Amino acid sequence: MTDDAVVRATGLGKDYGARTAVDGVDLEVAPGQVFGFLGPNGAGKSTTIGMLCTVIRPTRGRAEVAGHDVLRSPDEVRQNIGLLFQESTLDADLTAVENLRFQAELYGLPRRHARTRIDTMLDLVDLADRRDDPVRLFSGGMCRRLEIARGLLHTPKVLFLDEPTTGLDAQTRVAIWEHLHRMREEAGLTVFLTTHHLSEAENCDRIAIIDRGGVVAEGPPAALKAVVGTDLVTLRTGDDQAALRAVRTRFGLDGDVGAEGLRIRAANGAHLVPRLCAELTVPVHSVVVTEPTLDEVFLHHTGRTIREPGPRTAGPAVGSRS
Repeated sequence: MTDDAVVRATGLGKDYGARTAVDGVDLEVAPGQVFGFLGPNGAGKSTTIGMLCTVIRPTRGRAEVAGHDVLRSPDEVRQNIGLLFQESTLDADLTAVENLRFQAELYGLPRRHARTRIDTMLDLVDLADRRDDPVRLFSGGMCRRLEIARGLLHTPKVLFLDEPTTGLDAQTRVAIWEHLHRMREEAGLTVFLTTHHLSEAENCDRIAIIDRGGVVAEGPPAALKAVVGTDLVTLRTGDDQAALRAVRTRFGLDGDVGAEGLRIRAANGAHLVPRLCAELTVPVHSVVVTEPTLDEVFLHHTGRTIREPGPRTAGPAVGSRS
């Protein structure tokens, strides 16, 4: 563990009776980093984030957030974190300003300072023009942005996001991430999120892949995908079977022919494409190079894939056994 880690855990575990929800998680997150927990539902993501946020008491192991032990100094941990639950916890009958003002009072912010912070946060998430509207009139994306503003109101060192864009459309997800990246750049914020969206995990500087309560791989997305090792090159040619024979004899590579065309696995697909076009004797109509995906990384380490989630019904927030 490095001395400057803002989040660290050693052997962190949680049991519910005879069932182990989280099994000996070790991790560290550097200041200013976007760190992601990637895994399917039920993998232990929410339980881990709950322990780090002092919502769930660990069965074993240690964890520190912003230099404070989650068991010995829970109040200090809470003062230094912002938290977005899986489900919205906004008061729909209050306005945006009233929701933020209530949060400011909970954290003991002086009124003058609170007014300034509320204005700043509403500007930051592009909700200043809706400040006096009841939250019940907000869209899902607007509610999520307001919750981010609320989580950052007291200037925490770490913002924890538990499935921050679940149930939102792709365009709104992109907008949420634009706000998060802007906040990190302006305030040096550390972001720790859980997700089962593969595309969302690509926003992270580092990812820990968690499955069945344990971390099976950890590192930058590019490094994790490099472990899989090969790109997929898909060609459509004038004669795919003849092209396959040429690929085997001239390039020493194997492949297969299917409905999508000729598929070849290569260590550097982009480097291979010019040679294929130049040396194959059959016409090449199209070439697509696909890099390894995080789903392939998950498959490599666990033997199964993560399915991209569809619309989700309401369920338990942090503290559930997921």
